[in-house]
Amino acid sequence: MNFIDLRSDTFTLPTDEMRQAMAAAEVGDDVYGEDPSINQLQERAAELMGKEAALFMASGTMSNLVAVLTHCQRGDEILMGDQGHMFWNESGGASALAGVQVRLVSNDEQGRLDPEEVRKSIRPRGNIHFPPTSLVCLENTHNRCSGGVQTPEDTKKVCDVAHAAGVKVHLDGARIFNAAVALEVPAKALTQDVDDVSFCLSKALSCPVGSLLCGSQEFIDQARRWRKMVGGGMRQAGVLAAAGLVALDTMIDRLADDHANARRLAQGLANIPGLRLDPEKMQTNIVIFEVDPAVTSGPDFIKALLQAGVKVTYPGLQQIRMVTHRHVTSQDVEEALARVARVARELRGARGRG
Repeated sequence: MNFIDLRSDTFTLPTDEMRQAMAAAEVGDDVYGEDPSINQLQERAAELMGKEAALFMASGTMSNLVAVLTHCQRGDEILMGDQGHMFWNESGGASALAGVQVRLVSNDEQGRLDPEEVRKSIRPRGNIHFPPTSLVCLENTHNRCSGGVQTPEDTKKVCDVAHAAGVKVHLDGARIFNAAVALEVPAKALTQDVDDVSFCLSKALSCPVGSLLCGSQEFIDQARRWRKMVGGGMRQAGVLAAAGLVALDTMIDRLADDHANARRLAQGLANIPGLRLDPEKMQTNIVIFEVDPAVTSGPDFIKALLQAGVKVTYPGLQQIRMVTHRHVTSQDVEEALARVARVARELRGARGRG
């Protein structure tokens, strides 16, 4: 069967240009700071994010963990959205490895945090009964909120509240370039107010491995030790950096194609009886919709889609997630919609007969 894989943009494969660059990459020992390809990638990433320095990481999860380790002391408290990737999908690393307590504030449908709720949730240092708040974590685009985009103004409002209280702000910008393309602004406009930002190369940018953590030179110098401690010293990693350099030159502008396909996908899904979503709320390449319980359960709908040749993921309850990427064409979107409509129709019919 010809499967249409909408599980994630992490399934993207490196381009031929990336593979050629990887084969020809100039390398050295990055633990000693002597890999020229890594150094070039870090300089490029820092420039794009408007920060002083950057550090290559194995993954976005490692980047987020190292940011927490660098900013916080054991027993501190960090704030993040109740739908945040760091809370849902990073195996509790901030608590287990950094020893911090996570306090949740509400994300709205677009993934934004209410600055007033953040202000009320920050706990000051000096009271022995409380864990002091040392970090606020934001996310842009927002994975579990249908790829919702945070504008520069959204981010600044939260940063102003945090900084006024002496609290740092970390941005999980795994898909920051999707946000930049959607808003038609430079990525650094979305990061100018945060203290540090991580972004992934291995999602919609099609690299095989890698993430960059960007911040001040002092922050990155401290983060380098934590990276070593968690096993992130990767020696001749320039073969991976070479793909990242190609991605930053060639993969960003084409994200608009993924967004267009996601809009078409969302519009088509909204017209299928038994499925619920507002296509106008889908801003980037992530489409999350709900299955009417009268049709079937979320997990059973996913099983039926798999049998029909459509791979998706399960955020929970009655929700289904689809992600467009470089390997999903406009023709794939049309075929996926036809298959989803057929599955939904068959399941509704089966319920009716039952």
